[in-house]
Amino acid sequence: MATISKLVFAGPVGSGKTTAIQSLSDIEVVSTEARASDDVRRMKSSTTVAMDYGLMKLANGDQVRLYGTPGQKRFDFMWDILTENALGLVLMIRGIAVDPVADLRLYVNEFRDFIDRTSLVVGITHTEGGGWQTHQLICDELVRMGLPPCAMDTDARSRTDMSTLIKTMIYSLDPFSGAEQC
Repeated sequence: MATISKLVFAGPVGSGKTTAIQSLSDIEVVSTEARASDDVRRMKSSTTVAMDYGLMKLANGDQVRLYGTPGQKRFDFMWDILTENALGLVLMIRGIAVDPVADLRLYVNEFRDFIDRTSLVVGITHTEGGGWQTHQLICDELVRMGLPPCAMDTDARSRTDMSTLIKTMIYSLDPFSGAEQC
């Protein structure tokens, strides 16, 4: 019998959540994009307002349902809905953001109860021009927050990069204690 798992992608606007799901999905992604009507429009013309949904079909018949959350705080009511019964959180952080560590803190704090019950892996996108330093700052902050430094630079457009990120999360799960071991 096939196993069905669920992963949630979260992070700031423009961090690559929708693109990551598009890279991984074996079906056409269901997206709730709407025209950006606030400061987001300086970054991109549309943004996710409810969720993105994709599906990975694994060779053994198992399936992984992929849910992307809206990045804007005003849509945070969807975050609790989408994390219900999920295996873990893929947190996407823009490496070129003004303060990627502050973004990390914000989303870890918002999803902390969920992370503590499941698992977390951080994908750092847009790392051009400071990738390793940003990567180290993110890992250091994860440790300060009492979390394993499970973070990797990734290209959300690359199925290989995104698959590696997901495998990192799955391999970090400890089925005996429910805690992650990155």
